[in-house]
Formats: sequence, structure tokens, C-alpha cells
Amino acid sequence: MTTTLDPPTARHGTRVDARPARTDSVIRYLAGVAVAASLVVVTYLWLAGGGIEDLGSWADGLTSTGRWTGLLASDLLLVQVLLMARIPPLERSVGQDRLARVHRLVGFTSFTLMLLHLVLITWGYAAGRISALPGTFWTLTVDYPGMLLALAGTACLVLVVVTSVRAARNRLRHESWHLLHLYAYLGVGLALPHQLWTGQELLSSTAATVYWWTLWAAAAAAVLVWRVGLPVLRSLRHDLRVTSVVPEAHDVVSVYVTGRAMDRLPVAAGQFLTWRFLSGPGWTRAHPYSLSAAPDGRSLRITVKDLGDGSRLVRSLRLGTRVLVEGPYGRLTARPRTRDRVALIGAGVGITPLRALAEGLSYAPGDAVLLQRGTGAPLFAAEFDVLARERGLRVHWLPGRRRAPDSWLGEGAGPADDLAVLLALIPDVAQRDVYLCGPEAWSASVHRTLAAARVPEGRIHVETFGW
Repeated sequence: MTTTLDPPTARHGTRVDARPARTDSVIRYLAGVAVAASLVVVTYLWLAGGGIEDLGSWADGLTSTGRWTGLLASDLLLVQVLLMARIPPLERSVGQDRLARVHRLVGFTSFTLMLLHLVLITWGYAAGRISALPGTFWTLTVDYPGMLLALAGTACLVLVVVTSVRAARNRLRHESWHLLHLYAYLGVGLALPHQLWTGQELLSSTAATVYWWTLWAAAAAAVLVWRVGLPVLRSLRHDLRVTSVVPEAHDVVSVYVTGRAMDRLPVAAGQFLTWRFLSGPGWTRAHPYSLSAAPDGRSLRITVKDLGDGSRLVRSLRLGTRVLVEGPYGRLTARPRTRDRVALIGAGVGITPLRALAEGLSYAPGDAVLLQRGTGAPLFAAEFDVLARERGLRVHWLPGRRRAPDSWLGEGAGPADDLAVLLALIPDVAQRDVYLCGPEAWSASVHRTLAAARVPEGRIHVETFGW
């Protein structure tokens, strides 16, 4: 099956509306202010509860500092949940790549503060004596209400943090890592009884009670609405089904999906969804796949490379298989665009969202250029030929394995350095919006070259498929 491209009519306008990008910038700024304000509020509540006065003695100072680090840890833990709750305005304005980086930073910071809280509180209750720490820790765990649950929650968070370290992630299947990562929600939930029963700061004043219950309720509601409710509603409403599975290469297939009221599914070229194919064992494991064709209101297409157990099963999907989806997600769309001219740079199966963008973006002939790197035959070669003829897309194929670990170019690029090759292919790259998708390390190399070419950071739109 081949994709039929819409006639090159209304999409050829070159007037780009920069208002969505400006709106997103404001939302990112307000989100940063909100996180900073939450830490200020928590610190104020600690001060109002006598935090400074309690620093007068060694033991009381340890306990007071432990309360403060615990409050900061709890606040950031809930912020972390909100960051990855798929809240649409945040998702659209920040994008999954940046959200994941911030989520990781906030998570490790919260975890470190939580460990400090445990040590400082225990040390303070032990009257500042290190030798009394084990016995005091045992007494606090066994005798204080909610502490056993809090300890279990801490163990869940330790599991999440350990498996989020890059060395551990590289040894785990994505499906296993994703399942383990869900224990973070259990860890957060198990911490609440401890805060209610033994955490004086939660109920120390009306303001403190209102603040903490509001934050807890917001985090819980965000997860229930955006991570559970909306995906279930959309999957039921659209009743998505597999209609075709088409080989693209020896280890790559395209899957076509259709359903009811597809024109009402708010998905854009360049976005990805999280897919569950109800085809037997393993259907509970979600897999993020980008659209490889612009949505046409009738069907969706994804293109999947065999990279593991989940992706390997896609090739054997039967026609009519039901599909559950979450999303759409991702900011690799027309939304952040501010320039008439664009550059699309992708490697391997990372070319899939760029293929959709090449079809879905508005641009005049010659204003869009695509760089595709890979080791085998180029994906979608025939479709890119059609786009070149009908839309004026300029396509450059960069074959071969990476010529050096710090280079993003293939062996066929010759002896010139990365920056020289980039400027030879796209001399005006600094005046374009650049869309970049590929493996994490490769994308980082391209990003460095784009920065050297003086492409402003705000015009580099990245999505990686490393996890």
C-alpha cells in the first residue's frame, strides 16, 4: 500500500503564525514560576511552624532541617507527578523530550531530599547521637503510625530511581522499565498516610492544610483525567482497528489504523501516540510510535522498526485487531514553528515523524529540506520523491555508518567536518526552524553542530527515541 498525498493546494502558503510559539513560551515561564513559588510556599510554612527557632540546639536543629527537606521532597514529588501527567497545555508548550529531562532532574532532586529527610529526622530523634541511629530508626518505623507504609513507599521510589540510572536503563527492556516506573505512583500514594498521621506540617495550620490537600488533589486528578480517563474515552469513542500491515524494509513495517470519527481525533503531523494492540499476551505494555504520515481524517499510519519484543510482534498483527491509544503527544509539530523555511534532519526510524511533517507542514517549493541518514536503503524513498515533485521538498540522503563516535554523518560524507557539510547542504540553516529526530547520542551530535551553525536554541525542535 502507498500513501496518497493530498493535492498541493492550501498547504503551500508560507505565512507562519508565530502566536502559538509565543503562547507556549509564556506557559513555560509560568510553569517555572509555579514550581519556584511552590518551593517558596513550602519554605514559608516551615518557617511559620518554628523552623528557624528550632535550630537553637543540635538535636532540634537536625529534626527541623529534616522536616524542611521532607517538605521540599514531598512538594517536588508531586510536581514530578504533574510534569508527567500529560496535561495538554504543558505537553504542547514544553514537549516530551524536555519534560522527560526536567522530570528526571526533579525526580533525582526529590529523592535526594527524601533521603536527607530520613537521615536528619532519625538523627534528630536520636538526640544527635550517631550510635543511636539504628535503634531510633527501628522505633520510628515500628511505633509511629504510617511509617511502615512510608518505608514501603520509599522502597518503591528507590526501585524507580535505580532503574532510571542510564546504566540500568540500558540493560532493561523498555517494556520492563515502563512497568517498574509505574511503582512511582504507588510510592507517592504510600507516603500520604505518613504525612497525615505523623507529619505535623500538613495539618499545622489552615493555610498548610489547604495547600497540601490542593496539591495532592491536583496531582491525583491530573493522573486520573489525563493518564487514565482521556485515553480510555478516546479509545472507546474512535474504536481503532488495524486495517493493513505493510513491509517497508526487512525489519520495518507500516501499520494503518482506522476507526470512527477520525477527523475528530486531535492529532497533528509529527506527533506520537502510545499504542496497545489487543492481540494477545503483552497487550498491557504500551509502546510510543510516531505517525509516519500526516493525518487525513480517515486513518493513521505508524512505521515500526523491530527493536525488541513489543515492536517485533507488530509485524504479525492481524487485520481488525483492536487498538488502545494514549495521546497524541509531542511538540515536533508545526506549533513551535516561527520561520517560513524549515530543515528536517532524521536518522533511521527517526525519519518517521519527519516524513509526516514533510507532508503536513506548509512551505513553498524549495523552502523545506530533508537530511536522512541511514545504513540501509532509505525509508519512504518513493514517497519523498513524490513530495519533491509535488511540494518542492529538497531531499539529501546521507548513507553509511557514523564515520566517528562524535559525528552524526555517515561514512559517505567525505572528509569535511560536520559543520562544513551541514552548511554546504543547508547554507541558510540559521534562518530556519530545524526539526530533529533520531537516537539520543546521534541527535545530541546534530544539536551541537546546529549550535555551531548559530541556529537559535528556540528554533531547534528535538525528539529522540532513546529511553
